[in-house]
Amino acid sequence: MKNNSQELPGTVTKALPNLKGFDTDTIVTLDKAKSFKKNGYSFCIRYLSRGNKQHQGDLSFNEAVDILDAGLALSAVQHAAKKGWKPTIDLGHEYGTNAALNANAIGLPKGMNIWCDLEGVSTSETPQNVIEYCNAWYDAVHKAGYVPGIYVGYNCKLSGQELYYDLRFEHYWKSMSSVPPIQNRGYQLIQSLNTVVNDINIDLDTTKDDNYGNTVLWLKI
Repeated sequence: MKNNSQELPGTVTKALPNLKGFDTDTIVTLDKAKSFKKNGYSFCIRYLSRGNKQHQGDLSFNEAVDILDAGLALSAVQHAAKKGWKPTIDLGHEYGTNAALNANAIGLPKGMNIWCDLEGVSTSETPQNVIEYCNAWYDAVHKAGYVPGIYVGYNCKLSGQELYYDLRFEHYWKSMSSVPPIQNRGYQLIQSLNTVVNDINIDLDTTKDDNYGNTVLWLKI
């Protein structure tokens, strides 16, 4: 994959534990980002498209600059598929490839976490299909130079044991839904509450070190 000509400010760093931040599907302006920073927020997680280019409302280069210039760390997660979707190896490769392409187009540097949103899987799907999808997504993102992470949401279809032993991921993000604990490793991000702050609908998130002492890798000035 070619290096993108746009270069975002900042460096990839390890997140400290117990930091408060948020994820949102709403564009965060510079003024909004400064307000979040002023009110004790340390990071923002925004969205990447599942397609091969970013859609209106997804993270852009200019928005990323505004978030970083306001003093917030930045991470990115790919949009989840519609509820009841059916995972396959080919779909995992397609979505993972597009996640990396869009991250690169924005200027997100290699070595940071890009997150797979695993939720809303069809109730008829087998754990094996989900495992194959996730590992294909992982391989595509990893091949592009990013560090894959996984958001564990409702109807993920996998147990804590399967999430740990059968997936290649080493970075886990817990949704506010009822989801299994990650056997042995644990989570590095904890989502806790959906609310409105600064007129933006957000989900609150908190960082933590997992049981192996590892944490989120994000972009920060």
